[in-house]
Amino acid sequence: MDGEAPLPALIEAIAAGDRLALRAVYMRESTRLFGIATAILRDRDAAADALHDAFLRLAARARQFDPARGAAEAWLGGIVRHAALDLARRRGREMPSDDPTLGDAAVEPAMLETLDAEAQGRRLRACLETLEPRSREGILLAFVHGLSHAEVAARLAEPLGTIKSWIRRGLLRLRSCLA
Repeated sequence: MDGEAPLPALIEAIAAGDRLALRAVYMRESTRLFGIATAILRDRDAAADALHDAFLRLAARARQFDPARGAAEAWLGGIVRHAALDLARRRGREMPSDDPTLGDAAVEPAMLETLDAEAQGRRLRACLETLEPRSREGILLAFVHGLSHAEVAARLAEPLGTIKSWIRRGLLRLRSCLA
């Protein structure tokens, strides 16, 4: 397919298995999409990994694109955004191995920093206990377990808007409690 074709037509060609169309989309959109990933991850290497994941997803999910539901550029941006957020969640769960041959030795925090972190943790736990159970559970699922609002809604069998409201109100109460 011609690289000058409209983006929706290129995505349709990708859905049909056209590798040249995938290349054309990469050549046309990769700079913009890399910028989105970099803004989320703040790390060029990680952004490159997220962009790679996003193009693998594009190749696998091109059939899901529906031009009636929105612009192709926005759809591609969403794929990259989700790939970057998934990578950020995975990276947040990584633990150093203490193996110096891997280059990731664990860092021992200073004793005062440890004590301060423990005090802040106790304070946060006390403030969490003042929240309504629904808000507390939503916040913990979202920020401790790394679930998206949609995943929290599915887990708690509640509408997405309700979950967003619970989390928002809970965060506002936490902010005032911790202030």
